[in-house]
Amino acid sequence: MKVDLKKQIATYTAPAGAFEVVTVPPLQYLMLDGHGDPNTSQAYADALSTLYPVAYKLKFFSKTTLDMDYVVMPLEALWWAQDMTAFTAARDKSQWDWTVMNLVPHWITDDHVADVIAMLEQKGDAPSLDLIRLATLDEGLAVQTLHVGSYDDEAPVLARLHEEYLPANGLVATGRHHEIYLNDPRHTEADKLRTILRQPVAHT
Repeated sequence: MKVDLKKQIATYTAPAGAFEVVTVPPLQYLMLDGHGDPNTSQAYADALSTLYPVAYKLKFFSKTTLDMDYVVMPLEALWWAQDMTAFTAARDKSQWDWTVMNLVPHWITDDHVADVIAMLEQKGDAPSLDLIRLATLDEGLAVQTLHVGSYDDEAPVLARLHEEYLPANGLVATGRHHEIYLNDPRHTEADKLRTILRQPVAHT
């Protein structure tokens, strides 16, 4: 039986055109950190060229060695900047910091990840293996919505979230902006991209 975490974790769905308050459980991810414009940064390209091979190698390792199969989850990322208007207004991507992530099941351990990294090191195909880690993210209370359209059209949605919805509902942002990319931009028209936008929050 193949486990599909998207179908098991309720917060991997969100309403389009509306904000929803949710509680996100602690989840563990493969993670790589970096800085700069994701469209031009070599570090971002290297991060993706590492994350995907590790994610798929880990899935096959789990299936063949642990006899526990699962669906590889979509790409996710945390985004932040010293000046958060770099997201909601200026969209100055050169100022962005990021963590690219891939959710993995709870039975995956640091030792499993280390074994997979050792296999990939022998091939030399993944450029940033020294930066990848397995870590738990505990976001807890959060507000999220489904954005349909280009990534560059997110700014007005984020502005409404931070400037209108959060203050009106007695909430304040606490963690890093989180995006879950439900389809592949390489094979999807920009106006059909589906992205969950999530912001961890706390009550004021």
